[in-house]
Amino acid sequence: MNTLYSFRRCPYAMRARMALRYSGVAVQIVEVSLKAKPAEMLALSSKGTVPVLSVDGRVIDESLEIMHWALAQNDPQGWLLKDDHQGQEHSAALIEENDQVFKVHLNRYKYAERYPEQPMEFYRSEGEVFLRKLDTLLEGRDYLLAEHPSLADIALMPFVRQFAHVDREWFGQTPYVRLQAWLQRFIESDLFTSIMKK
Repeated sequence: MNTLYSFRRCPYAMRARMALRYSGVAVQIVEVSLKAKPAEMLALSSKGTVPVLSVDGRVIDESLEIMHWALAQNDPQGWLLKDDHQGQEHSAALIEENDQVFKVHLNRYKYAERYPEQPMEFYRSEGEVFLRKLDTLLEGRDYLLAEHPSLADIALMPFVRQFAHVDREWFGQTPYVRLQAWLQRFIESDLFTSIMKK
């Protein structure tokens, strides 16, 4: 049986679960306590971070790699934008900016007390640069790069959700109304609610 070691609230694990669920790959999900990680997970991946997928004797311990693996099995709505080379490049660049830049600002905003060099609002405004970019991409369409969800939407959504949830009142009154609607659509989707069940 394919096994995914996951942590329900981890955005990396969320995006891996969404891709696996969407592709219809059957996996047994093991919910990990980050304070007491299971020995069998650590034996598969010494990094000790979720998600970790054990499938057909292979171990994949990067969320993006898990997503690509799942979509290679089955991609019914065309998340990989196979016939759109420019879209694929744009997708890769967005995901890289999310993972390398936005995630740093998100962490500092969410845990501002750990980074007393600057006030919380400073870290928030740093992260807002990315939110503005995404909101602009949503002009005239419901998803970031196409008329349907793509890998980029799913890879970014859990991080945007986390940023929005630090101060929901603030996020709700921002001018990023397209991004708010995009996030809400995903939060209410069957795909997301199914992978967040306890």
